Amino acid sequence: MNKPLSQFWQRLVAPVKEHFSPEILETTAESSKAVLELGKTLEEQGTKLELLKPLVEHSDSLLDVLCSPVAQVMGAGLPFISIAIALLKFYREKTHTEPTLEDCVVLISQAAYLESFAEIIAEHQQLLASWNSQQYSDQALKKALKELDDFELDADAAKRAIASFPESQLVKHFNKVLSARLQQAGLTQPEAEDFTASVARNTEIYFLQALAAARNSVQPLADLYSNGGIEVIKKYGSIQDYLEQEIESKPKENVFSESFTYKDIYVKPQARKIDPNGNINDSSKLIDLENWVKNTLFDKDLNIQRKVIFIQGGPGRGKSIFCRMFADLVRLDLYRRWTPILIRLRDIEVFQPSLEETLRSRLKSKCHFALRDDWLIDPHIRFLFILDGFDELRIERSNNPSVERFIRQVGTFQEDYAQKHRVIITGRAMALHGIDRLPANLERVEIAEMDTELQNQWFNNWRQQFPTDKTTAFQEFLQNAQSCPNQVKELAKEPLLLYMLTAMHRDDKLDISKFEQATGTAAKILVYEQALDWVLTKQRSDSRHPDLNYELTRQNPEALQRILAEAAVCVVQSGGESASMQMVKARLQQDDEAKELIAKAEKELGEESLKTALSAFYLKSNDDGGVEFFHKSFREFLCAERLKQSLEEWTEPGRRGKTFNVDEQQFKGRQSPLNRGR
Repeated sequence: MNKPLSQFWQRLVAPVKEHFSPEILETTAESSKAVLELGKTLEEQGTKLELLKPLVEHSDSLLDVLCSPVAQVMGAGLPFISIAIALLKFYREKTHTEPTLEDCVVLISQAAYLESFAEIIAEHQQLLASWNSQQYSDQALKKALKELDDFELDADAAKRAIASFPESQLVKHFNKVLSARLQQAGLTQPEAEDFTASVARNTEIYFLQALAAARNSVQPLADLYSNGGIEVIKKYGSIQDYLEQEIESKPKENVFSESFTYKDIYVKPQARKIDPNGNINDSSKLIDLENWVKNTLFDKDLNIQRKVIFIQGGPGRGKSIFCRMFADLVRLDLYRRWTPILIRLRDIEVFQPSLEETLRSRLKSKCHFALRDDWLIDPHIRFLFILDGFDELRIERSNNPSVERFIRQVGTFQEDYAQKHRVIITGRAMALHGIDRLPANLERVEIAEMDTELQNQWFNNWRQQFPTDKTTAFQEFLQNAQSCPNQVKELAKEPLLLYMLTAMHRDDKLDISKFEQATGTAAKILVYEQALDWVLTKQRSDSRHPDLNYELTRQNPEALQRILAEAAVCVVQSGGESASMQMVKARLQQDDEAKELIAKAEKELGEESLKTALSAFYLKSNDDGGVEFFHKSFREFLCAERLKQSLEEWTEPGRRGKTFNVDEQQFKGRQSPLNRGR
């Protein structure tokens, strides 16, 4: 039989009303005496229960709290769910009548909704202040409350609310009340509706947990949870645990060995769109990457929903840090629509026949929810899979055909789950070269270099950690057209190298006064030496992979620098911006030491080991199959260092220091590094 919600409420609170008389609430002792009859939960609240007195005596629903100053009610710390469960127990004990399933749903759903609202409103202090300054006589709000009071609920409707709370008729009436109240507090209708949708989605977790907590108190819930309800709770609990342990923690990790975190100095990157042919228009308008991804995720166009978002960028551009920060943003602000799953692709040990199985195999050790057969078809959960580092995956397993199948599986997965889940994948553009049949549904953007505005934001964050004049002086130096060499300015446009340069200056390892000399050669050499050391030893290191560069290339830092130097000579020798892989390999084959290094790597990594070693660092492929350096300055420095080394070898002094070990005739006939390999 259908009953208005107001009747459920009045019947459930009737036994409690007598305990809110002025005489009983006059002192703490008398209040505690009355509260004892409501059970331990209510007793612990003491005089805080006075806030509930108007609701019990004069209201038709628990949601009338929304007509009160939120700061007063929420500030009291009232645990609405615990109170709702205690009221159900008290009703049963006083009336010797078992509450119905509808009773439980009516009371607990409202309590859960208020808990969800309290959590979210706490993140919007400006809205909270506006809320508390308003009067509560709005006609739209009164109308919404009246409709809620008159809404009729039966057993079927109660079960539908349990099965899918965010989609139930019950929550739609809750949302009307909250939306009206939010608009009274100053939000527009779309803003209010978006806010209430978040509250409703977030409520489901509280609602299911509360029903589980009450199952031993009332028989209908005990019956419900004997039929698989516990598994539902475990699933949602597993998701929450994953978000806390694997997503929330990432931005809070320290930057290398620093005392500050990634979150402390992060700035939102900009990007440029890439056309279907893989071309970038460098003069095109920059877009805010974070906002663009959010808009793409929320786009209702089915063609857009079928797209895989591929975020590419050169080394040090901040792809992995963006993944960390965006995943946490989704957790904080969007996970009520999307549940973020962040996977470093290099951590995938075995490729399964489908992306679904590959994802499950990667998640199952940490996530109970991934073990369920319905984990991808649950109607209430939409996953955002953020797959970071396709370039490292391909570098490490360049001769593995499963890697190319994997990227095609990603495209197929997105087509199959277009209206359900979304996929973001990151990597360097070079990682896509040479793959036959790339997915046609890749929506590609490239992270742009940091401009002056982003550098200023970054330095403002850095200044919060190191508020000294030294920081400001270095910022001004980098942005000074006269004193700072263009090559150093180019390095500073990448977040990783900007951090490296700034840290060097902070630690007195980079003296900017040297750049003011005629050439600043010594200072520039120091920058490049330090930058290369950083790239070869620290760029990919972390606690799990302290020597990942070696894992990827089977080369130690000295060998890697030797190979990069020979590649730089080849590019300079070619007279252009790039050199073919054949040319680089031919040159290395004429050097016994380098030849031995490549042979050793090929034994472990296969014939593509040279390409692997080069692509792991600041080189990229071009359309002609050649390789070129991301930074011309790296190329020139490495080539100059190689020439210097050769000259030192040729002119090694003899025993008396007056002659050289290489005589004049041999010296004249010796081949220059720039001619070797021609």
